[in-house]
Amino acid sequence: MSQSRIMPGFRPTISFTVFYLSLVVLIPLSTLVFKSFQLSFDDYLNIITNRRVVAAFRVSFSTALGAAIIASFFGFIVAWVLVRYSFIGKRFFHALIDLPFALPTAVAGIVLATIFQPSGFLGKFLKENFDLQVGFKPLGIVVALIFISIPFVVRTVEPVLQDFDSRMEEAASSLGATRWQVFTKIIFPNIFPALLTGFALSFARGVGEYGSVIFIAGNLPYVSEIVPLLIITKLEQYDMAGATAIALTMLVISFLLLLLINLLQHWVRKRSGQL
Repeated sequence: MSQSRIMPGFRPTISFTVFYLSLVVLIPLSTLVFKSFQLSFDDYLNIITNRRVVAAFRVSFSTALGAAIIASFFGFIVAWVLVRYSFIGKRFFHALIDLPFALPTAVAGIVLATIFQPSGFLGKFLKENFDLQVGFKPLGIVVALIFISIPFVVRTVEPVLQDFDSRMEEAASSLGATRWQVFTKIIFPNIFPALLTGFALSFARGVGEYGSVIFIAGNLPYVSEIVPLLIITKLEQYDMAGATAIALTMLVISFLLLLLINLLQHWVRKRSGQL
């Protein structure tokens, strides 16, 4: 006798899910892969090992990684404050955090470029007082990516903090644990998988970001040119082979990095369950 399901219609729903994923994800990606088969292996290597292409990959992944790390740190602090403290204007800050989700990335890029360019308000201040140029440099890319990726960390960590059982903290405190010990031994291990998820989402968003970056980056080859811009440049030059090879390489590298992060998340959850 088969066990009755709480939600009927499993087969139609799973069929629709597979169809939707195939239509939106699998078919476009498979088209990219099949298109790359038109290139010989030597041609593919010549394209992706070009100095300009390698420099663009270095800029895209290094800035995305740096922005994801910084966004994870400050995103955790923001989520902690929003969950653990009550203050006037809390709803306003909640709306402000979600603003990058609704704001067109091109608008964010124009605003950041205006502020951080050498003649801008903050750009001029940083240049004159700290000899630090943000606009039209890789540092500007990091700033833009932090702006658009920090909501992913906040909204991923916040529900876990809300559901965290405070009785564990009280029990540890009653046994003589300091606040730092309570945080490092009890709170952080339970929050870390969610924080890692937020980091992965921020990194994935940063690698493929285009609109908020091109205005503040300067787009100088070998210095601040990102991979998405290089792909568009290839397409504008009708270099379909070059664009396809670069896009496929970026797809494979991004997938492998996200797979590694997901495996690390699984290991952390498994390890936490055994403790």
